[in-house]
Amino acid sequence: MILKGAKTRLRPVREDDLPPLTTWANDPEVRHWLHHSERDDATVDDAREVYMSSKEHLLSLAIENDAGALIGVVRLLGIDRTHRRAELAIMIGDQTAWGSGYGTDAMRSLLRHAFEDIGLRRVELITDADNERGIRSFEKCGFVREGVLRKHRLRHGEPLDMIGMSILQEEFEAQTWK
Repeated sequence: MILKGAKTRLRPVREDDLPPLTTWANDPEVRHWLHHSERDDATVDDAREVYMSSKEHLLSLAIENDAGALIGVVRLLGIDRTHRRAELAIMIGDQTAWGSGYGTDAMRSLLRHAFEDIGLRRVELITDADNERGIRSFEKCGFVREGVLRKHRLRHGEPLDMIGMSILQEEFEAQTWK
């Protein structure tokens, strides 16, 4: 499956993507924003398990920029076909791509697939409360803040609030960018 956006192309994760994905997951500046910032360093085997799993309730897609370079990964987690919902997760690991709209474009492509092809009615996410760049991107995609998860995770040993956000199918359909 290939999903094309205005600035990105989403495709299945390949074996040769695993080394850069692992490097990014272990980069302190990237890892700062990841939910697993307190875990041990990732290995290529960890990345293979996370990103190349063929489980029915997971979808992981590599993000390529408009030049065809790998810049990150976007995922749907816990795809629940009964309740028609899933959780979105994204990592733009290539820091030179930060702030360039690639994440927003990739999420829009994935949301289009989630709502139009998979038939979901809700996509949700949680993000660090201080992730201003990420929150702006999520809101550009139509996500709405639902609430605060107080001291939900640890970052460098300190409790951190997180923001729960979601977009519903009818909200997606009302988007002018779709």
